Amino acid sequence: MTAMNWLFKEEPANYSFDALVKDEQTIWSGVKNPLAQKHLHAVKKGDRIFYYHTGNEKAVVGIAKALADAYADPADKTGRAAVVDVGPVKKLPRPVTLAEIKADPSFKTFPLVRISRLSVMPVTDAEWKRIEAMAGRAG
Repeated sequence: MTAMNWLFKEEPANYSFDALVKDEQTIWSGVKNPLAQKHLHAVKKGDRIFYYHTGNEKAVVGIAKALADAYADPADKTGRAAVVDVGPVKKLPRPVTLAEIKADPSFKTFPLVRISRLSVMPVTDAEWKRIEAMAGRAG
């Protein structure tokens, strides 16, 4: 099975990419939306993750990776919620803003554009390469 690409959204005031770099890893938890939870359940060790700052920034700021497969959230008594261990890979050369992504016609079907409230979403290889290129690095 080939690795997947994901985009995880977080309010930088709550937990920024810089905080992840400092901590070296974290447990990605607190996802409530059923579709976002479905995506989180599908995360496998080694999957690539774009780290997206919500709020005032609204930009992809870094790359992280799944350190393990998704597993049951120990805090969820129902046993339905998943969490994922995440570690930083690198900060992007520059943030890629939501406005830039929305302005690019190649992202018309991208969940970040279509389902703006979703906190965990898949990213196609083509979308991944395009965002990396927009950040100033070839994909």
